[in-house]
Amino acid sequence: MANDLHTGFDETLYPYINKGLDGVVAFSTTKSSIDGQNGELIYTGFNIDVLAEKSTFEEVCFLLWNDRLPTQNELDDLTHKFQDRRDIPKVVVDYLHSVDKESKPMSVLRTATSMLSETDIHLPDDSYYEKAINITAKLPTIIAAFSRLRSGKEIVQPKATGSTAFNFLYMLNGEEPGIQAEKTLDLCLILHAEHGMNASTFTCRTVGGTLSDLYSAVTAAIGTLKGPLHGGANTAVMQMLMELEEQGKDADAVAFTKDKLAKKEKIMGFGHRVYKTFDPRARHLQKMAQSLSEETGHEELYRWSMDMLNTMKNEKNIDPNVDFFSATVYFSMGIQPDLYTCIFTMSRIAGWAGHYMEQMEHNRLVRPRALYVGEKNMDYTPIEER
Repeated sequence: MANDLHTGFDETLYPYINKGLDGVVAFSTTKSSIDGQNGELIYTGFNIDVLAEKSTFEEVCFLLWNDRLPTQNELDDLTHKFQDRRDIPKVVVDYLHSVDKESKPMSVLRTATSMLSETDIHLPDDSYYEKAINITAKLPTIIAAFSRLRSGKEIVQPKATGSTAFNFLYMLNGEEPGIQAEKTLDLCLILHAEHGMNASTFTCRTVGGTLSDLYSAVTAAIGTLKGPLHGGANTAVMQMLMELEEQGKDADAVAFTKDKLAKKEKIMGFGHRVYKTFDPRARHLQKMAQSLSEETGHEELYRWSMDMLNTMKNEKNIDPNVDFFSATVYFSMGIQPDLYTCIFTMSRIAGWAGHYMEQMEHNRLVRPRALYVGEKNMDYTPIEER
């Protein structure tokens, strides 16, 4: 019989402890389905390949929030609401002007998102759909405004026309984007909109489970996505490619990758906790990366990427994930690497909001247990004797 003082912990005696909650089913959902073995991703019944080819980000938002595709009138209504609500409140504008220009963009976005809650104090607590529209409309404005301010430029006010992708690129660069640039970013937003019970989505639902408001849940989700093991990987991929760029356009990406593997360094953008094959989102981004790198004169970025991909497949039998090619896509569009995760955020709000609404339909407080593995019933030593 064990005594009162716990002296050790044998994990083999507790097989129900799943590190990182691997394999634990915490929720049921209609938002997305991932078949990791076959590389299949479904958004509310629709294969990501179909949505990538035929849909828009605005339509995907409606799909994830309503579990069905919209009629033309419903899509027009949602699009117009997005357009009408892009302006950010003065308190957020003042914050963006005052914040240190060396601040991390995701840290700024996290704080500014929390401040947005002041704009909806007139809405009932259960106005989840309207609040989701407000956040989705305003996040691109916040990101573009901070990007310009830290570069010493004036904020470009949002237009009350055009798609989310069009307007973001307009506010970011101060000029209207071309059709291809708009289409490319719109596709990126679709591909990043939802992806099962990942860390940030789980966080969003956990916060929602306490009956806290959508702004709190989204702010917490942004804090989770900010971590380099979740949303920051595409920035890390670009940093690797920039290391190669320092060696010149003839840099050897194969040798570079093998050297990192030999040093036990992590190659960002490869492997996935769910996918055991090629990430279906990465295939679409791969095509965009190739065409964009050629159009913008950065062919070496795609060449290096493919060399790294083949090396990782040959050496480790690991396929790329969604972050790997998105780095080249964003860079080719002239977007600064430290903004990549912010763009991820302005897309993933669609999935977070959908999961929050779903949580509210049949809410139960998320309260897992933890196995205590420390000592017990220790003698208390007075402070003067320690």
